[in-house]
Amino acid sequence: MTHENQNLQNNADNPSNYFLADGDESGQDMFPPVASSERPTRNDPLPVRKYSCVNEVVFGAEPPQNTHPNRSRIESHNYTEEESEIWKAHKESEFHLHAGKVWNTSKYGTIHIYAIIAVIGMLQAVVAYTTNIISSTLIEGKYEIANDIMDVEGIDSTHYIQAFKSFYVHQTLFAALAALFVYIEPACAGSGIPEVKCFLNGIDLPNVTSIKTGICKVLGVCFSISAGLPVGMEGPMVHTGAVLATNLSGHSIRDDKSKRDYISCGVAAGVCTAFSAPIGGILFALEEGCTFWEPSLTIRTFFCSMIAITMMYVLNTIGSDFGKLGFDRLFHFGSFIQEGEATSYSVYELLVFVVIGMMGGLIGACFNSANRKLTLWRIKHVNHSKIRRVVEVVLISTLVTIVSFALPLIWGECTPLPSKSDVSASYATLIDTLVPFGCVKDEEFNQVASLIFTDASTSIRLLFHMDPHSFDPKALLLFFIPYISLATITYGIAVPSGLFVPCLLSGAAFGRLFGDLLMVFGGTNLARSNIYSLIGAASVLGGMARMAISLTVIILESTGNEEYVLPLMISLMTAKLTGGLFTADLYHIHIHMKKGVVFLENKLGSIMTHQKLVAGQVMGENVIFFRPVEKVGMVYDILKSHPHSNYPIVDTGDGDVLFGAIGKNQLLILLEKRVFDRSANGLIEVGSNRQRFTPLVQWEITHRAYPKYPSINDIHINDDDRECDIDLRPYAHTAPYSVQETCSLERAYNAFRTLGCRLLIVVNRYNQCVGTITRKDLAPESLDHHIKDD
Repeated sequence: MTHENQNLQNNADNPSNYFLADGDESGQDMFPPVASSERPTRNDPLPVRKYSCVNEVVFGAEPPQNTHPNRSRIESHNYTEEESEIWKAHKESEFHLHAGKVWNTSKYGTIHIYAIIAVIGMLQAVVAYTTNIISSTLIEGKYEIANDIMDVEGIDSTHYIQAFKSFYVHQTLFAALAALFVYIEPACAGSGIPEVKCFLNGIDLPNVTSIKTGICKVLGVCFSISAGLPVGMEGPMVHTGAVLATNLSGHSIRDDKSKRDYISCGVAAGVCTAFSAPIGGILFALEEGCTFWEPSLTIRTFFCSMIAITMMYVLNTIGSDFGKLGFDRLFHFGSFIQEGEATSYSVYELLVFVVIGMMGGLIGACFNSANRKLTLWRIKHVNHSKIRRVVEVVLISTLVTIVSFALPLIWGECTPLPSKSDVSASYATLIDTLVPFGCVKDEEFNQVASLIFTDASTSIRLLFHMDPHSFDPKALLLFFIPYISLATITYGIAVPSGLFVPCLLSGAAFGRLFGDLLMVFGGTNLARSNIYSLIGAASVLGGMARMAISLTVIILESTGNEEYVLPLMISLMTAKLTGGLFTADLYHIHIHMKKGVVFLENKLGSIMTHQKLVAGQVMGENVIFFRPVEKVGMVYDILKSHPHSNYPIVDTGDGDVLFGAIGKNQLLILLEKRVFDRSANGLIEVGSNRQRFTPLVQWEITHRAYPKYPSINDIHINDDDRECDIDLRPYAHTAPYSVQETCSLERAYNAFRTLGCRLLIVVNRYNQCVGTITRKDLAPESLDHHIKDD
């Protein structure tokens, strides 16, 4: 064995000792006429690959050596079923065991799946409801204390200073508590939607779906919302849905594909409970969340959303008449049904909605561009230190507090309260939420303070439903510009935060401002400014997130009037197209700024497809492989020094043809279970007539350890073990996905992404493994390098 290890090292220093392809290293003359009898053979593994099957990255530092204890390894999920001999035996055994029975494994599995999905939906509803109650209570108490200080006759500067001190203490305390949870678990920062998208794309980001992350996320978002920061809870609810799905299904799943499907249901439930929009949650998971979708997943997400919204309605009856359905403690926009009116807008106003959509797309593009530059600055100067991140949160909270308190003072005008006579109960409730802020209570209100000194959902309802000209255009402008600027600065700091609600609120102010200005400058027979507020909210959110289908349904479900389907479709589609001309959506911007993360988009860029690159040019040529029967010492050494996720198995006794592939985790199980053979003396050639070993480990054992497989550092072998043989044939995936080296890059990319591969093997016309393609080989940086070399 020592001699073989020496050969491995010698050949690693001299790659020319190995046959890499049917042509020279330059890639020219790739297919010279070679007879099958002249196919070269090799008896030793190839040298180290240039590109590993594992994307190794250290956050905020240069990549260290393999043995560094602080190394964070980002692996890919495996969404393909491995068809090994033990897997086939397991499937056949299950079939014969339950054949002809009414109650079989398939029916039991289906019931089990839907039971878990139902629990995911119910618990997600409990989490969302509890989060909403806690944050609303804290917000109400904070503003009530400040307003009570100012609610005196003959108010002077002393009262304002005392109110500001109270306001500042509460704001800063809540922000610091939110930052504390990110300090405890950094993975809970931000909205969580980019991380969940990466997870569903096949990237196994560390700690994203752990219980610790979920707890810190929920508690952190309660305090970040209560701190008055321009953030929302919809992103964190998507993240907590993924966390619940992962941990509730963890005891019953044995593969990444099943986990992916459960997380998709959790994502749908998260959006459903955040907006009380069950169908919108399903469409969000389909349009934005999931990379892979199957027909069975549609009905599963539907069932999960149905259970989640039912549980939300049940919880909402707490403290009221039993069974009475209401929306008092749920996030909603209020009804947009216009009583006594045949229609709320004219057909020619659709062109105006197109203009609003274009402007919303531009606002969203500016928002994304500014936040990207700010995030790059944070990565360089702030994010590498936990203390700096906490200090940044306190400083931004201070800025938000000063601006929030100063804007009503700058406005300084008191407006008479609208009359409550001859109005609906819901409109009277809106009037009660108007904030005096130094004005005469129950008689006057401050227009800017009414949008700031309350929770975001109430501010949105005020802009959506108050009568036209209830808010002066100057007051709307004074609120809109600082608020969206603060939202741009805030997103990305070390607190759990969402972006939907800030974009909706700022967009609602923009839309109402636009509608009021149309009326001021001579607009007649136009829709009420409330409608323009709704369209503006959708446009700004669409310009930031670039979603059209799911946002249309989410907003439609939140308004309760299908009359606005067409205006919402037009404005969202226009905002998506306009914003897409300048920047990507904000979630993809943040995904691509994550170091070491290779997110596979739905298609290659046009530049890549026109370069006529083939698989043989982008593959990693230096391959580490195993033989069907290998020495234990060789397996141990390779796993120790090159811990890739998957390895090809090459039959060196039959012209180096591809035999199959095997995963690192299966090899670790075999070593841990000591599946060795001591009877053979020397390496066994597969081409010989010697009968293969009987499988010593069944399929159930190899997959029972999922997802916590043993580590190579916990496995120890002695010198005698190193000389033993290990037969990989019963455990090898004998039908791995492969492509010819002449396959176009576009086809190889589509195959890798669509099939959910972790390793795509490249073969020549003799089915000899000449390279491999991993996620890292398809990274834009790697492809750009090949284009320049070409």
